[in-house]
Amino acid sequence: MIAALRSLLLVGAMTTASAAGAEATRSILSFDGLEGWAADDHGAALSVFLNTCGDLDDPDWRALCSVAKTYEGDAARAFFELFFRPVLVEDGKDALFTGYFEPELDGSRSRTERFKYPIYKMPPEARAEGPWLSRREILSGDVMAGRGLEIAWVDDPVELFFLQIQGSGRIRLPDGGGLRVGYGGANGHPYRSIGAELIRQGALGAHEVSAQMIRAWVRKNPEAGSELLFHNPSYVFFREVTRVAPELGPLGAMNRSVTTMRSIAADPNYTPLGSPVWVEKDGKDPMRRLMIAQDTGAAIKGAQRADIFFGTGDDAGQAAGRLKDPGRMVILLPIQRAYALIPDEF
Repeated sequence: MIAALRSLLLVGAMTTASAAGAEATRSILSFDGLEGWAADDHGAALSVFLNTCGDLDDPDWRALCSVAKTYEGDAARAFFELFFRPVLVEDGKDALFTGYFEPELDGSRSRTERFKYPIYKMPPEARAEGPWLSRREILSGDVMAGRGLEIAWVDDPVELFFLQIQGSGRIRLPDGGGLRVGYGGANGHPYRSIGAELIRQGALGAHEVSAQMIRAWVRKNPEAGSELLFHNPSYVFFREVTRVAPELGPLGAMNRSVTTMRSIAADPNYTPLGSPVWVEKDGKDPMRRLMIAQDTGAAIKGAQRADIFFGTGDDAGQAAGRLKDPGRMVILLPIQRAYALIPDEF
């Protein structure tokens, strides 16, 4: 991988066990070792950082958040270089960047002949510890019927499935209005990839799998497609979101709006939520950009795993669905926290 060949200033490294149980190696780098660092818009990244840094309940981060408010414009780069150090965290797995977005679906507040696929709120019993009913049991039985748990109805079960994968979205109503839904909980079953299942069945090649190809296959094969969706036992419930302005992005895991091309979902076992992350995405359209880890995802696991938020709507969905690239991500940690990673012998 290209990132592994770059010349880095290695100050120190250590091996630790993460909360996920995997052994991770952490290395402190220099800002000069971050390809494209000087060319980025650090002020844009600082604005996004300020959206969530006030919610970080830690003395190191709270102090930095207070200082950050005094930096703006061209001074933003100096803020990051003065108070942070780049830390490369590796767990032995190759880096992988994917994308996510906020989908827009057509729907209705009431069930009609067209709009007959419900978006559900979470039933109280599903909040109990441990797995609840599977996707198949929820959708094939009558456990949800007659309880007033429907937020809205949509016209496409495939889009509803992908809405659950994204975790949030907008519903366009027939009268021209709309509503937003956000993650409200899950049934506790592990996520299983339907793309991987299509590869296993030989229906698609590994190089063919994308959100667009999966949608097309399910619609072309309605009976087998319905069964394919049941392959993923995980089921996501929603809540209606009313306090977020339409021009802002959906709420992430920190309960704040995420920002197009500046927010990522990452694994909090390795990447602290709210921390700046330098993204070096390789592939067809290389990207070098400072982003903020403000979200998580069921499939986003590992030290070098990130999901980039592409925005709202079909165009964002097309771009996000195509992204599956290698590269490198480097976390920016407060100086004292970064150097605390160095063993005594350094």
